[in-house]
Amino acid sequence: MDMILWIIAVILVISGIVALIRSQVLMGIILIVVGLLVGPGGVSLFDKN
Repeated sequence: MDMILWIIAVILVISGIVALIRSQVLMGIILIVVGLLVGPGGVSLFDKN
């Protein structure tokens, strides 16, 4: 499960960076923050603890 969350987090952060490059600042920031929250290193939304 951690690997899947890590992959989703990486995809979200990369999508956020691409959105920032395309001048979609708000969407880019939202994607990066969500990616950091979902990732196993962050505060996972799916963590049972």
